[in-house]
Amino acid sequence: MSIPLLDKSKFIIFIFSVLFMVNCRGGEKWQSYTLFFFDTVCDIQVFGPLSQVEAVPTEISRIFTEIEKEFSLGCGDFSSPPVLELFRTARRVYRDSDGYFDITVGPLSELWGFSTKTYRIPLPEEVKKALAFVGLEKIKEQRDRLSVQPGMKLDWGGIAKGWGVDLAARALREIGIARGFINCGGDLYCWGENPENKAWKIGIKHPRQQGYMGIISVSGLAVATSGDYQRYFESGGARYHHIFNPKTGYPAQGKQSVTIVGPETVYCDALSTALFASLQPELIIKRYPEYGAILVEADGNVVILGKAYPVELF
Repeated sequence: MSIPLLDKSKFIIFIFSVLFMVNCRGGEKWQSYTLFFFDTVCDIQVFGPLSQVEAVPTEISRIFTEIEKEFSLGCGDFSSPPVLELFRTARRVYRDSDGYFDITVGPLSELWGFSTKTYRIPLPEEVKKALAFVGLEKIKEQRDRLSVQPGMKLDWGGIAKGWGVDLAARALREIGIARGFINCGGDLYCWGENPENKAWKIGIKHPRQQGYMGIISVSGLAVATSGDYQRYFESGGARYHHIFNPKTGYPAQGKQSVTIVGPETVYCDALSTALFASLQPELIIKRYPEYGAILVEADGNVVILGKAYPVELF
């Protein structure tokens, strides 16, 4: 069971705010933490009572450690409550996206060398053989246990990290952290106002140039981006990236990146992959009316779909 949690290419997310601010009134303060989970850096900024702020790294570490245990490489407990819960979420997006979001693409990641960084272009007959083990409909849920066929490999990378961010943000709010953000490798959630008492401003890196293509202003919202520019290799002048079209077995074509904004990081995470792979992303986003999408097409044209959030494009 191959489950690399970094199998999603993400835009670099930059938070335009100060990294540390102390507010002595009422015994509250801003504090920043940097943790390392899911093979990536997790940046956290929080504001709240001193005792709760000091408990933040322990609380987040507890949650993220559990997510890594359940969904990382070699995990095979298909009856645990977290696996069953996240599978049901993945199944919903699979169905709503007409199969373009699929956690069973593990054999494709392995075949193309993305799971081991030994990149190669497989033969058509190899792709056809791998596709026999792809398709979430092949997984059955029976008596609170997933039945996974031999040869199938699950890749939770497009959804588990986002889910972890949601769980962590919820836990921090419950212990009294009124304002903050959690950013794990580009999957992020912001709540309350930033240290400047304004909405959090998230810069989205341009997929082909230095710098940023725009800014999203968010509060109480999540952001996640999938792109073709971070994990890829080139051969014969063509770019081959790790975001697969589950129907063809080849890297999805037609887009450079997809950014999703909405209430839950887990859905932003999964939908960014689904819209990237789909030939009709507008049909998918209509099924999620609280979510908006910013697409950069292959020719660099920018398309905005779904719910309109405050976005300034450069």
